[in-house]
Amino acid sequence: MTRIAVTGAAGRMGKVLIEAIDEADDLTLGAAIVHPESSLVGADAGEMAGIGKNGVSLAARVEDVKDAFDVLIDFTFPDLTLENLAFCSRHGKGIIIGTTGMTDAEKEQVRIAAEKIPVVFAPNMSVGINVMLDLLHKAASVLGDDYDVEIIEAHHRHKKDAPSGTALRLGEVVADALGRDLRECAVYGREGFTGERSRSEIGFETIRAGDVVGDHTVLFATMGERIEFTHKASSRMTFAKGAIRAARWLQNRPAGLYDMQDVLGLKG
Repeated sequence: MTRIAVTGAAGRMGKVLIEAIDEADDLTLGAAIVHPESSLVGADAGEMAGIGKNGVSLAARVEDVKDAFDVLIDFTFPDLTLENLAFCSRHGKGIIIGTTGMTDAEKEQVRIAAEKIPVVFAPNMSVGINVMLDLLHKAASVLGDDYDVEIIEAHHRHKKDAPSGTALRLGEVVADALGRDLRECAVYGREGFTGERSRSEIGFETIRAGDVVGDHTVLFATMGERIEFTHKASSRMTFAKGAIRAARWLQNRPAGLYDMQDVLGLKG
């Protein structure tokens, strides 16, 4: 049975991950890590997550539980994720990364680590959003340059990066299908006298409000019609279930950089 470690275990996503692992028959929670200064260090992870005691004590450092897990799931912040990635690389552990907001240089560190260990790195672990990515590539390829593209995303007030990693990935997929470079054609919000939109630009609009888990819409619009692809997440469990699916898929995989398209068999 594969042993899973969850870092950021006391956070919103960490608790849901612990619950999802508890529901899996073929996975077990081997370790759960919280901030070293947290008052929860030493407490029972299951009790903290609201599923009842499971005998796993919350650890302050991943080093303290290095022999207790096979795969680490990390939905934290770029600097901490890279520390955990380096640890996993040194000790031959697989890692599932759902952290967003990474720079190109930080993503390069992930790529380098994946030469030694298996890594699943995806800005959104939802099965639904990854099916949407596949559909978007096909749609954009057919619609071509005759349609304007706008991406609208909404998240809770606590989210720190914008646009979301998922929105950027949606944009990358559409840009790739249209033969564009997102770094050159993306427009992030509009204000003032902007003039007419160019045919090649891909626009992004960001909403931060309340407790929105995650809404994403890609709009294709031309004279006479609009086509919208929308995904709405109402629970973080959808991301946790995807991460669990990725952890299950990662078992016995060779070193390499994978994403949810690999996990779901959508690359072909």
